[in-house]
Amino acid sequence: MIGIFATGVAGAPAAVESFESRPAGGFESLASPLGRWSAPAGHAAIHDEYARNGSQSLHLCGGAGREMVLALAEPMAAAGELRFWAERWTGRAPFSFRIDARERSGDWREVYNGDAAIRVGGFHVEVGVALDPGVAALRFRSTTPPNSGLLIDDLAIGPARPLGAVRADAIQPVVPVLVGKPDNPVVGLRVQVAGGLSGARQLTGLKVTLAGTTRLRDVRTVRVLRGGPDGPDGRAGRFGKDAAPRDEIVFKDQHPLAAGDNWLWLCVELVETADLDGHIDAAVTAIKLDDGSIHEVGEDGPTADALRIGRALRRRGDDASQAYRIPGLATTTKGTLIAVYDIRRRGGSDLPGDIDVGMSRSTDGGQSWEPMRVIMDMGDDPKWNYDGIGDPAVLVDKTNNRTWVAAVWSHGNISWNTSGKGMNPEQTFQLMMVRSDDDGRTWSQPINVTGQLKDPDWRLLAQGPGRGITLRDGTLVFAAQFRAGNGAPHSTMIHSKDHGKSWTIGAGVKGNTTEAQVVELGDGALMINCRDNRGGARTIATTTDLGRTWTLHPTDRKALIEPVCMASLLRIEHPRSGPMLLFSNPNTRNGRRKMTLKVSTDEGMTWPTERHTLYDMRPGCGYSCLSPVGEDHVGLLYEGMFELYFLRFPIAELMGGRPGE
Repeated sequence: MIGIFATGVAGAPAAVESFESRPAGGFESLASPLGRWSAPAGHAAIHDEYARNGSQSLHLCGGAGREMVLALAEPMAAAGELRFWAERWTGRAPFSFRIDARERSGDWREVYNGDAAIRVGGFHVEVGVALDPGVAALRFRSTTPPNSGLLIDDLAIGPARPLGAVRADAIQPVVPVLVGKPDNPVVGLRVQVAGGLSGARQLTGLKVTLAGTTRLRDVRTVRVLRGGPDGPDGRAGRFGKDAAPRDEIVFKDQHPLAAGDNWLWLCVELVETADLDGHIDAAVTAIKLDDGSIHEVGEDGPTADALRIGRALRRRGDDASQAYRIPGLATTTKGTLIAVYDIRRRGGSDLPGDIDVGMSRSTDGGQSWEPMRVIMDMGDDPKWNYDGIGDPAVLVDKTNNRTWVAAVWSHGNISWNTSGKGMNPEQTFQLMMVRSDDDGRTWSQPINVTGQLKDPDWRLLAQGPGRGITLRDGTLVFAAQFRAGNGAPHSTMIHSKDHGKSWTIGAGVKGNTTEAQVVELGDGALMINCRDNRGGARTIATTTDLGRTWTLHPTDRKALIEPVCMASLLRIEHPRSGPMLLFSNPNTRNGRRKMTLKVSTDEGMTWPTERHTLYDMRPGCGYSCLSPVGEDHVGLLYEGMFELYFLRFPIAELMGGRPGE
């Protein structure tokens, strides 16, 4: 048990409840050092899976009008305070959380409204409530979605204390700084204030530095935003005035500090021409309080050396679309980058829906991009759920520079689960392709290749998504996936030996695999790297007969962890570093976060940790796609939260060099 505070005024002890010794499960009456808890059946429980400290917490269960009452062992003899840590179970509406106090008169009076304060997950919020003399009971009330609720831990009641010592720590998160985003967080400042509810402290100044930034002229504006542990919140307001970039900047304002953690975020906005090979480095070096005291700022755990610059290629709201997903990226023989993706016009959901395939084109290595073009649109009649088409993969035929894009068309209410046996659009997904013969400037009408490839007994046939490849002998290859008649999904590949006039499909790798990517190894074998619905790690296999048969790789389900998500695999032959495989995905077994790029120099047998590059630690949608950019760089298009971001990595850095080398 860890108490929130140990002593009150004149050394009087505070009563603390951490719920560790209480039996897990629902309760209607529960004894506690603080008094007695009571609740109607189904309203309250002791939860034994989530806790701030230890292994248990108090659960105010999901549903409307839930409540529990704590009758204090003795009424408050003097003014005091209630303190505890809380988290919401879900961000879904509705949500309300109130606390009432019963006074000597026997009437209830609301003393706390946490509707806007309590955050989802992590016990990030410490609640402090002043209690008047005579308070005999507290009532906790909530309305939340069913099967959710509110968690409370480390609850304490004691004498009120003045605010005490202040400590300031900073962290530089591993996130890119993106052209096109106004408020890129580069340093988080946590100001911790000890003590209780009485008294007041004000933060009046921050000193920050941008020393170490590659080019200050890449920064348009520097600002400080209020927020929480997960990042800035533009609705919470700013600290001080926006500033022009300088090596050292002082921000001044009046910001009240509450007991517990207070968060501010140093953010920058970049100019349109910011160099994608540059980095932003920043730090908060000192804070000033209203009593004139200066406090140096320490580091809270490991911090990023410097933050790479990237570009927000597609943002929510661009061209009136509510979401963008499913990146594909390829490089033409002329060096042009072709990016393809879902335009999810009405929200982030998968097919069926109002989804088209968009394309963006860059002729300068991703530094700038032409306006988006729609290259696959199968219709917009609501009767057919807008004839959505999506999950694109892009391939450049290296023999003639023809560019192919494959995507899956949903005519009506056709989804992963409802696509059925048969061949017609009313029955099953349709595999469609378009091509460009002028380096991505113009595109053909969609070509339906379903009849060439799909077994009528299969429930579904689709492409990668991501990117396809051209083999050394000119064969074109896309990764693919199908669901057999029994519903089992299988990764596979399709290929064309006549530059896309006709296509042939391979056999399934193994059951319960789906989205995949293919590379050609040095010995001519093809390696397929598959999303595996069992979770935990990727399925990896090889073929020497264009997918008619597959052999599981020695690293299958071992070498590359995953949280069940699409991933990107690319093979390049660098003139100095030699042949290498590059792999990008969320580097976790749970949750799509910690986007990481890994390098193997032995054809995928090992992936040394010293060649792992974490490039975005935040949660996102998790898909990514790699493609070469010139001789010494690799480009990456990946998903934020329903947005698409582009980064460019020097090969030397991925091989273990420092940023900028």
